[in-house]
Amino acid sequence: MIEVSLVREAVKQRKARSESFLGFEYLRFSDDFREIPRGTAVFQETVIWGYPHIGRIFMLERGLREQFEKPFWVEEKIDGYNVRIFTVGDRIIALSRGGYICPFTTDRVQDFIDVRFFEENPDLVLCVEVAGPENPYIEESPPFVTEDVGFFVFDVMRKDRRDFLGHREKLSLLEKYALPGVEVFGRFTPEDTEQIKRLLLQLDREQREGVVFKEDSERGRRAKYITSYANLNDIRITARNMLQLPPEYYTNRILRIVLFMEEEGVERTEHLYGELGKAFIEGLFSAIEQYRKEHRVYRTFRCRFRSRENALALMELLHRTSKHIQVVERELKKEGDYWILSFDKIFLNMTGLLGHLLGGGLVFD
Repeated sequence: MIEVSLVREAVKQRKARSESFLGFEYLRFSDDFREIPRGTAVFQETVIWGYPHIGRIFMLERGLREQFEKPFWVEEKIDGYNVRIFTVGDRIIALSRGGYICPFTTDRVQDFIDVRFFEENPDLVLCVEVAGPENPYIEESPPFVTEDVGFFVFDVMRKDRRDFLGHREKLSLLEKYALPGVEVFGRFTPEDTEQIKRLLLQLDREQREGVVFKEDSERGRRAKYITSYANLNDIRITARNMLQLPPEYYTNRILRIVLFMEEEGVERTEHLYGELGKAFIEGLFSAIEQYRKEHRVYRTFRCRFRSRENALALMELLHRTSKHIQVVERELKKEGDYWILSFDKIFLNMTGLLGHLLGGGLVFD
């Protein structure tokens, strides 16, 4: 349990706040505070610890030798969003990375997770990546999820504890309850760099995001490594709304692309140079064309719900938490067993700038 004095200090400094959503009252840490990570949530006497930050390796061979003392497991890092799924009383809920109750993920748990897991293990928390083209948060999607979404378990925690179950215990639970998990590529050491490089080149060709290294030891050291494709795709996807992101978002990705190519021995070609420029320029052309036609820059999202009430709750959450973005519902209709919600996220900064520039406005450098 977190000490009451720490909670009071966090609230005083506006690092934590009370939340009321979907019938739950809880305390959410909106920022890191002392040793408490962002996204930590307190439900009466139960603490669901926030998922820890994982550092990123830029140089693979040197990084593995510097960061890992023992053998480590290599698991796929899937391009989605991170949630923690657990029970409060007799209800199963999902928390986002920031500690918000997610109506969409909560609604869809039973489509992917055997609820017996929670009935028989009420003290456990599933850490899950939700990915696919019909999610309400991000525009990227892994190539092996072509419709709707998928759930992929990558860690298991205990309530009131910050550490994770061991790798073998986690796999045993996944097998027992037939839970969907991320792909595990094997157990390696820093001496296996060439084999890991070949794996990453394969993932890059298959347009997959990257890997997470998890040390097979009590200290559980972790690090992640991202493919060149994933970095380029991030630029391609976000260029339409680049004003919302800090400059280092792009400079970091360009640096990671170059270091990946240099270390993996990827040939430097005009095609690759062109792809990087295209990633930026196509997004901007798309934004300009969209503004000229509709006087706004936006992306449309579509997702499926079992419950109409949860679809409405998602819209409420997005309206409450979106910054520099206006969320506008397009349609909510029943199709078969699901309610289909479609909505637009309008990028206000880019919309405003293009309106000014295309209208002949001045910009002073």
